[in-house]
Amino acid sequence: MKVHIIGFLSGLIFALGLGVSGMTQTEKILNFLDVFGNWDYSLAFVMIGAIIVHFIVYRWITHKDSPIFSNTFHMPTRKDIDKPLVFGAILFGIGWGVVGYCPGPALTSLAGGNPKTLVFVISMLVSMRGYTYLDSKRAVN
Repeated sequence: MKVHIIGFLSGLIFALGLGVSGMTQTEKILNFLDVFGNWDYSLAFVMIGAIIVHFIVYRWITHKDSPIFSNTFHMPTRKDIDKPLVFGAILFGIGWGVVGYCPGPALTSLAGGNPKTLVFVISMLVSMRGYTYLDSKRAVN
């Protein structure tokens, strides 16, 4: 139960951070990506702040014997760069640039009730499920 509460609180803090920083506003994201036009550099400060916090906290946490709310650390083990990773990163970037959303801010923005956001999230979830299905078929062959 404690793990679920911590997960919920972490998600809530993340969502509040997205809202406060303006990352749920597609115009702000699209203007950040428009470097040679109406460039909005404020998102760069959000990213730099997140990198600094992650840099400090990650080093502090990983020097501990075990995590606070789990028995073991759950760290990624793969270090290779393969075609699915590159293709996925390209699709992610294109989607971010065209729509102005990535998954976290899109889910947070659902609270605003914008039908376009709902269409994006449904499309995202269907695409994720479709990839899982196709990937499982590919693994069988």
